[in-house]
Amino acid sequence: MNKEDIKVLLEKVKEGEIEVDQAAASLKDLPFKDLGFAKVDNHRSLRNGFPEVIYCEGKSLDEIEGIVREMLKHDNNILASRAGKEVYQRIKKIAPEAVYHERPQMIFIEKQPLEKTKSKILVVSGGTSDIPVAEEAVITAEALGNSVERLYDVGVAGVHRLLGNLEKLNAAEVIITVAGMEGALASVVGGLVDKPVIAVPTSVGYGANFGGVSALLTMINSCASGIGVVNIDNGFGAAYLASTIILQIEKAREEG
Repeated sequence: MNKEDIKVLLEKVKEGEIEVDQAAASLKDLPFKDLGFAKVDNHRSLRNGFPEVIYCEGKSLDEIEGIVREMLKHDNNILASRAGKEVYQRIKKIAPEAVYHERPQMIFIEKQPLEKTKSKILVVSGGTSDIPVAEEAVITAEALGNSVERLYDVGVAGVHRLLGNLEKLNAAEVIITVAGMEGALASVVGGLVDKPVIAVPTSVGYGANFGGVSALLTMINSCASGIGVVNIDNGFGAAYLASTIILQIEKAREEG
């Protein structure tokens, strides 16, 4: 149940179309639903603007199915991250409309049509090996209603590839950079644009990459201003942060 649903419900009470007790019954599970093994946050979209996302790693198939079944009752769009094929096959049985994105291992169930934002997020990857994390960012951002564009394999080893796409960089309101190895892509992009850059270090790289730590440290220590850094391989977190920025931009446009 989102803000518009609650407004409609309250209007019906006001007009006498439904009883107060009936409305109270509709709202009783609004804050959260306790399933025993999980407390599904039905209030998330009211607080944050976006519904809760299911992180599948570490959860059993029965637990994931139980959470999805509960979320389906509220007719919200559902996004599940870090979901293997066996998770998708299980969810598909109760939600035939579920779509699986294999490379980033994400499942999306669209119950409400998405109206895309006017503002754009650009997801930039250093190399092709970074695409799974970049795609996690893309699918997340799209599922949250954003207009998204991709710009892949433009790392600093061939910086002319990036410089040849300055028009795309300048057309976006928020840029997500995804890179492993030494993670220099974020600094280069940050030095070229006048907009927020969200950097995602990936675990791509040889031994001294330390599973993404070298890229993380490079991004944290960037001399380019306006760069925020999320955790290693956290394309989801970058997209969610970018979405909150876009949400404020869209609100400002409407008010202006």
